[in-house]
Amino acid sequence: MNKKLNTFLFILGATLFNVLVTVAAFLLLMMIYARLLMHSLPEGSQAWSIPIIFIAAIVISFIIYRYSINLLIKKIDMDKYFDPIFSSKNRR
Repeated sequence: MNKKLNTFLFILGATLFNVLVTVAAFLLLMMIYARLLMHSLPEGSQAWSIPIIFIAAIVISFIIYRYSINLLIKKIDMDKYFDPIFSSKNRR
């Protein structure tokens, strides 16, 4: 496999990982909300719970994604296996 294919597969895998983590965080937060908070909140504030849970799931997935990418960067020499996505025009 060449560097361009490695880069494409890495981006595809990282995107899939990020989407799965977001869905898992959303479902986990929804379960916590349904078990603990749903019945104790007034009806007016229950309408705001889904957007807040969705935003919280995105934030949590972003934190997990950044942490896992930083771990991967420390373990793997990125220049050896991956081609830069954006290259300068003066590159020869």
